Amino acid sequence: MQPSEATPTTPSDVPKVSGADAGKIARAAFVGTALEWYDYFLFGTAAAIVFNRLFFTTLDPTAATLAAFATFGVGFAARPLGAVLFGFIGDRVGRRPALLITIVMIGCATGLIGVLPDFGSIGLAAPVMLAILRLMQGLAVGGEWGGAMTIAVEHAPIEKRGRFAALVQVGSPVGTLMSSGAFALVLLLPSESFDAWGWRLPFLAAFPLLLIALYIRLKVEESPIFRELVKLEERAKIPALEVFRHAWGRLIVAVAAAFLGVGGFYVMTTFVISYGTGTLGLERGLMVNATLVAAVFQIGVVLVMGRISERVGPGRMTFIGGIITAVAAFPLFWLIDTRNPAAIILAVTLGIAFLSIAYAVTGALLTELFPPRLRYSGVALGYNLAGALSGFLPLIAVALQGASGGGSWTAALLLMAVSLITAAGGFFGERLRVKDKAIVQ
Repeated sequence: MQPSEATPTTPSDVPKVSGADAGKIARAAFVGTALEWYDYFLFGTAAAIVFNRLFFTTLDPTAATLAAFATFGVGFAARPLGAVLFGFIGDRVGRRPALLITIVMIGCATGLIGVLPDFGSIGLAAPVMLAILRLMQGLAVGGEWGGAMTIAVEHAPIEKRGRFAALVQVGSPVGTLMSSGAFALVLLLPSESFDAWGWRLPFLAAFPLLLIALYIRLKVEESPIFRELVKLEERAKIPALEVFRHAWGRLIVAVAAAFLGVGGFYVMTTFVISYGTGTLGLERGLMVNATLVAAVFQIGVVLVMGRISERVGPGRMTFIGGIITAVAAFPLFWLIDTRNPAAIILAVTLGIAFLSIAYAVTGALLTELFPPRLRYSGVALGYNLAGALSGFLPLIAVALQGASGGGSWTAALLLMAVSLITAAGGFFGERLRVKDKAIVQ
């Protein structure tokens, strides 16, 4: 499909955007995205230090960790299905209705995990219900990020899209900060209290947070570019099908470009937490606190790189971030293997900062890979197909570690491979960008 097919060409058809509106919409998208990732990251942390012990208790420690990470991966496997479902709603009915549904789904699924009985109480039904709720999370996240990014970018002046897209991306480190902070607090409880009820509190907090996010999101206006598509009757009938038929090359590039921001992050957080506590024998609090420090620095990196991308280009920034992370992969794990607390915090912080160079501009790049009529579906599919692959990276890292005798070099090699794939995505993505036409009011 040629970009011109989906882009208004006459002056009267050019959508009007406002910088003031863009800031308001991006902040609303950020709040919802922060809640989304708070909920999602909670599961990743709990998979490493809670679910393996309380929901898979009949297995040996390594098998229990593998089972917990497999459940973690189920949510990622569901994300492409969510992308298709909510992409259809977003490209046919509207960006706004899709985003309201996704935020309610993920908030409710996360809160319900907080009241779920463990294996000791109801046996096999516990991990089954845990997997079902994880599936609900995955479906919702499959439509949430793509919609939030699409509506924020489509409200923004074209030359300032990098900064507004980055603001939505800040929801990820803020969500990490909130989830890791919540777990850091409950880990202060005695072990018995933590296992009995303490781990549930961060999940239960999703309910009041959902009410706040929903209140803010209800004030979000529909995208002016989508309203123009409705006016011109240019909406795709089955958006996901058209993406696969006419924009499959762009979709492959989108998956590659998004891979490091999602997959690399989970290697440096979920896997590293498990590796540090299980293999190196370090305290859980230290590993969780390392992600807290990293999240603070990630916020700054994302905001700065978003601004720089407006001059350099999001594809070039993605390429640079992929190369830097690939070069740093082995040194990062060498630092972790020292067992020195300061070195571990430094390694996790640097690792997340490096991969955030690419992650900061993922939204700006992906939204410009697809024309407006296919944008919600294309962005959601690209990001969440990358997420489906990424969700199993901690599982793969644990399996490779076990097969190699417990060393961390396999995880470093895995991170390097993911980084180089994303560098290639950035290289080609810069050459495939589609520019919308819009008038700034």
